[in-house]
Amino acid sequence: QLQMVESGGGSVQAGGSLRLSCTASESIDEYSMGWFRQAPGQEREGVACIHWGGDRTYYRDSVKGRFTISRDNAKNTLYLQLDSLKPEDTAMYYCTADRWGLYDYCSGIWSPDHWGQGTQVTVSS
Repeated sequence: QLQMVESGGGSVQAGGSLRLSCTASESIDEYSMGWFRQAPGQEREGVACIHWGGDRTYYRDSVKGRFTISRDNAKNTLYLQLDSLKPEDTAMYYCTADRWGLYDYCSGIWSPDHWGQGTQVTVSS
């Protein structure tokens, strides 16, 4: 069973940056990977995901140009660079993995196979 641990969350002021990391317990070569987030009282939403081949990415419209997803398969690690943060980015961020998943699996209602425990991102104005 693939296990994942997120890190890098924290509290920043608007306009600041954070880098989230997600390290898996085993090889992620066969997994499309992605980040979801959920704010209190709101529905969970897909933020960004990357194909298992590493060649295609998806971003939700509200984070395009500000967030960058990447992966390092040699380190079994997924990253999310968060720049120009806004208060509305405040949420718990979850790392996910979907075996042989589509590059945009996080864009709709598909629920990925594996989830991390989450890391909190708080952006103050």
